[in-house]
Amino acid sequence: MNPYEQIQRTRREFFNTSASGLGGVALSSMLAQNGLLESADAAENAEQQGPMQVQPPNTAPRAKSCIFFFMAGAPSQVDLFDPKPVLNERNGQSLPKGVLDRARFAFIQPDSATLLGTKRKFSKYGESGMEFSDLLPHLSGCADDLLMIRSMTSEEFNHHPGQLLMQCGVSRFGMPTMGSWITYGLGSESENLPGYVVLSSGRGSSGGATLYQSGFLPTSYSGVLFRNSGEPVLNLTTPAGVPPELQSRALGTLRDLNQRRFQEVHDPEIASRIASYELAGRMQSAAPDLIDLNQETQATLDDYGIGRSDPDTSARGSSGNKDTYDSFARNCLLARRMVERGVRFINVIHASWDHHSNLDNEIKFNAGMADKPMAALIRDLKQRGLLDDTLVVWGTEFGRTPLGENRGGRSANTGRDHHPFAFSMFMAGGGFKQGMTYGATDDIGWDVVENPVHVNDFHATLLHAFGLDHKKLTYRFQGRDFRLTDVAGKVITDWLA
Repeated sequence: MNPYEQIQRTRREFFNTSASGLGGVALSSMLAQNGLLESADAAENAEQQGPMQVQPPNTAPRAKSCIFFFMAGAPSQVDLFDPKPVLNERNGQSLPKGVLDRARFAFIQPDSATLLGTKRKFSKYGESGMEFSDLLPHLSGCADDLLMIRSMTSEEFNHHPGQLLMQCGVSRFGMPTMGSWITYGLGSESENLPGYVVLSSGRGSSGGATLYQSGFLPTSYSGVLFRNSGEPVLNLTTPAGVPPELQSRALGTLRDLNQRRFQEVHDPEIASRIASYELAGRMQSAAPDLIDLNQETQATLDDYGIGRSDPDTSARGSSGNKDTYDSFARNCLLARRMVERGVRFINVIHASWDHHSNLDNEIKFNAGMADKPMAALIRDLKQRGLLDDTLVVWGTEFGRTPLGENRGGRSANTGRDHHPFAFSMFMAGGGFKQGMTYGATDDIGWDVVENPVHVNDFHATLLHAFGLDHKKLTYRFQGRDFRLTDVAGKVITDWLA
């Protein structure tokens, strides 16, 4: 064997193949005879399960699956989750020059920037007294099921770098995403669907496919994008005129050729290719069944808001496409159906919340889209007994400024710029505390003043919920051991139930 190939092997591929050679065969035979090693047939069967076979976690897991709602474009936390009456009192005032000089903005002109209050009304809900704006009447009813984090921080103030940081742990191209790391570490419990699925609505995020790539991990760990109409996955249906037996024979021949090449070079990408073809075959029946919502009761469809029409399109703004309300509701219900079928990580991406102008109308449009179906999903998972080990997350790349955006040529401040210094996220289920508000920002929502949470801290805690140690979940690439949290991150034990 080429010694360079041996160096390049991954940890898992090394353990799967290091017993090759005559000495390994002899040792395996001796151990098998004494009942200390599984038979050759059993070992071969295990190898044939492919890269997505279930792996043991480092510690007892709290969560088995995650539905990560990524609200690309960055919702305004001071208009949804983090009430700031002082900001309203100081509406139109300037910030000290020393504060503005330390900040970086995408569009704001610091010299003439002034604070912008909110027109939203906040109230307390549930026994926890968690506060929500009037734009979220349904999610506020889930207050006692949520962990609200008001002290998230990031260092990226533009969308694509911020989205990469939230999804990949670092703001660089070519890195694996959260879903890829989790499926790499644990495998998938679903035999007929991918372990990592992506659903989208709206106009599409600026990050595109980089938000669900596997990076340098084998491509088996990439997110599989499900479409909103037509074939759930492109090229899944057998072409017209091709009989099933011909397809089966062709795929069998292709698998044999790939397997032969894999035995020669031990390239994990070949194993991924074999697994992808086999999964595609199983998905031909599983995927259409998954998206058939006629199996659901009318009460369930109504609860999620399936079939809702978008309100006045003049307020659509950055959300783009028509029928956003219906497609987002369908994605929420599909996410529950995927959890039931063993899908490990579901990334529901909606874009965009990038409200540089017309904030009041556009955030109302988007909140109305997300509020009802997300609340229905949390209730649905709970009543089915799935919320305990399913983690639901509302996430984004950063927040919005308490300053109004004063881009040149505008007569009034009607929106907010990008703000990485302080923003909000929330979680439900997955072994996390309920009815808890964690962290705090200052009187105007500019800086975190209590329990700051960096994006890498969130990642470390997310992995911990799955029983994975963020310092041990590594992959050697180009001579270095990489991990989701890079060289940072700490588990926030205060969140754990």
